[in-house]
Amino acid sequence: MNDLTLDAIRDCLEGVIPGTIATAAADGTPNVSQLSQVHYVDPYHIALSYQFFNKTRSNILANPDAQLEIIDPSTGAQYRLRLAYLRTETDGPLFESMKAKLSGIASHVGMAAVFRLRGADLFRVTAIEAVSGGRPLPARLRPRNLLSAVRRACEGLHGCADLSDLLDRVFAALRDLFGVEHALILLPDAVTGRLFAVAALGYEAIGRGSGIGWEVTPGDGVIGMAAREQVPIRITHMTTDVAYSMAMREGTEAGSLREIPFPGLERPHSQLAVPILTHAAGDARGALAGVLFVESVQEMRFTYDDEDALATLAAQLGVLMRGLPAAHGGEVEDAPAPAARPPAGSAPLTVRHYATDDSVFLDHDYLIKGVAGAILWKLVRDHTALGRTDFTNRELRLAPDIPLPDFAENLEARLILLQRRLSERCGSLRIEKTGRGRFRLLVEKPLLLEEMQ
Repeated sequence: MNDLTLDAIRDCLEGVIPGTIATAAADGTPNVSQLSQVHYVDPYHIALSYQFFNKTRSNILANPDAQLEIIDPSTGAQYRLRLAYLRTETDGPLFESMKAKLSGIASHVGMAAVFRLRGADLFRVTAIEAVSGGRPLPARLRPRNLLSAVRRACEGLHGCADLSDLLDRVFAALRDLFGVEHALILLPDAVTGRLFAVAALGYEAIGRGSGIGWEVTPGDGVIGMAAREQVPIRITHMTTDVAYSMAMREGTEAGSLREIPFPGLERPHSQLAVPILTHAAGDARGALAGVLFVESVQEMRFTYDDEDALATLAAQLGVLMRGLPAAHGGEVEDAPAPAARPPAGSAPLTVRHYATDDSVFLDHDYLIKGVAGAILWKLVRDHTALGRTDFTNRELRLAPDIPLPDFAENLEARLILLQRRLSERCGSLRIEKTGRGRFRLLVEKPLLLEEMQ
């Protein structure tokens, strides 16, 4: 490839300017057509979207050699790639990643109903050359050094006391080092199979709610697809009618009142979802520990370089999450606090629990459901009946009325979710950490408990 590499010209593959592919039939008859998507796979391979069985498709099957011209959208520089067709993939990570990105591009140009990905055609790049003629514009200045940002971010994550501290440091790094304004971190629920947002950045400032507790099913939207396929999903051109974006809203806004609406931007133009994986010895694929999601109103905000940087950060996050102390172990006890007495004459706080899904309402406003709802219901019952304020993670893990799976508990994550939901929704009922594996229930009003079936 001479001195040119795919890594050096990845900006040409963002889909801003369509590529042009030349193929030849078995008898040598040439054909030239434009492509809606050229996908970077690795330093030696690209993939092209297969949407229609047209002349280009027919030629590639008959003659695997092709030539592709691409243009850098910021400089106007042109490059010619020689390709050798290898195979077509119709499922799996590469196909799903291209499917998500194609949905964004198609919607942006008003062709969402026309474009449908049938397969990902994988090619090996055998040569790259610059096309002479014209004078390219200067390369655009990068607003930040992403390699430096990754290094500083990873250094800042070490020494975290617990999962909550780790998540807070990740968002501080995203905001201060990467310039990200809106982000979510979602963790998987082993009971329901869904992912729930346990930390959020930037949404309350735009009146969208924090999003803490919002849930998504694997396979739905860019977040769900990144979780299911365990690969980053990135869209650089987007409008509100993109199917992948709307799937996330429809799953909550049109659902029951016991759901937390998707907090995302009203008109995003760039989105990137990166899986967070943990790896055990001998486990090449890894287990899904969560998803890091960022978005922006700016087109092309997240490039291939941003994807690489945030994937590296997510990998470090996965390693550190695996190494955190277990939520039920190593408990360190502080001096117990005396049972708090709510102010005399204060109006009671109604806590209503629905046993069917462990959803909890405070003064008729939905708060939370599932494992976190079951935890809160146990805490307020014990407080009301026994006057208790101090609890341990271990006792919750062993409690028969809290539906934690035997094989993979997510107790600490659910406690973080509960703590943050109470903090943003109810000032008179809170929980705070008092030591490793211990926490305290703070009650500032009399509680009126209602059990519903």
